[in-house]
Amino acid sequence: MDSHHCHLTTTAAVGHTLLHLIQDDHNPCSQIEAAKEIRRLTKTSQRCRRQFSPAIRPLVSMLCSHSPEANEVALLALLNLAVKDESNKICIVEAGALEPIVNFLQLADSIMQEHAVAALVTLSASPVKKLAIGASGCIPYLIDIIHHGSPQAKMDAIVALCNLSTEPENLTLILQSNPVPCLVNILKTTKKSSKITERCISLLESLTEFEDGRVSLTSEEGGVLAVVEVLESGSHQSREHAVGTLLTMCQTDRCKYREPILKEGVIPGLLELTVQGSVQSRTKAHTLLRLLRESPYQRPELESESLENILSSLITQIGGEEQCGNAKKMLAEMVQVSMEQSLRHLQQRALVCTPSDLSIAASCASEVSFK
Repeated sequence: MDSHHCHLTTTAAVGHTLLHLIQDDHNPCSQIEAAKEIRRLTKTSQRCRRQFSPAIRPLVSMLCSHSPEANEVALLALLNLAVKDESNKICIVEAGALEPIVNFLQLADSIMQEHAVAALVTLSASPVKKLAIGASGCIPYLIDIIHHGSPQAKMDAIVALCNLSTEPENLTLILQSNPVPCLVNILKTTKKSSKITERCISLLESLTEFEDGRVSLTSEEGGVLAVVEVLESGSHQSREHAVGTLLTMCQTDRCKYREPILKEGVIPGLLELTVQGSVQSRTKAHTLLRLLRESPYQRPELESESLENILSSLITQIGGEEQCGNAKKMLAEMVQVSMEQSLRHLQQRALVCTPSDLSIAASCASEVSFK
């Protein structure tokens, strides 16, 4: 028997023993040790996550134990079983894990609270169970954690809400829990280029699709300003969400939201985006500039109107000669940057290259890292 076959046989035997121990509810100490080992083995192995799927129900039963140690080891084992395994996610929810997990969110124990939020982040990555998770009652507690939780718990709570918000029913539940004040506070107090800012502004953009969300943002002191600051200094993704937030507001009710947006000095950031943003950001910024003018944006031929004409119409409304001069100067600088970028692009294209010389790689993770 070769060593590889021998290793597989040994692993299978260990797995069989652990599954036997985890199902023996007459021996809690053995269950705890088995849960610890299952957690270890499933930390990085997709094969082990499949192998230990039968452990899900006994582990969920351990979540309801009166032993805090049993609760913790079972929750962490379930978290590892769920990562990147859609079938296990579904089984965990259907086995009844949500009720004890929501109870853990309410504990004063910050460690268990963090574990519970991390579990919800991973489970909420399942498109099949988003509605069930939203209906579990977890949303108000996640928002409370954004107010008062540890930094890690806050970040994970926002990610969980972002995952859940792709379902309209969940977005309504999130809005009912009044999340805008805590989201605005995070935007004010964290680095504009950070991941937590990116998640916050993404969720805020979704919430402004509702009138209650728009009213809450404009009613919150410094709310619109916080979005404008992200538009100016955030990551590329954050800036796109920020301009999308303001554009949604202006497109929905231009008369109501035009002034609150203009008064926060949004124009410099929008001008910069029209030149240096992503394709979507540039389009949104240009559209928003048109909407911010006095004259209604109605005729389709205005789609091709020059930025200079749009700005000339706008700056007469936002201040005196000095501000008007500054805005024109900034426009000239933006145009210069655009011309320089275009020239560099033409020069690069003139060089000899083949399509095989170019490659684009992208990756996205919607689940928390292993515990």
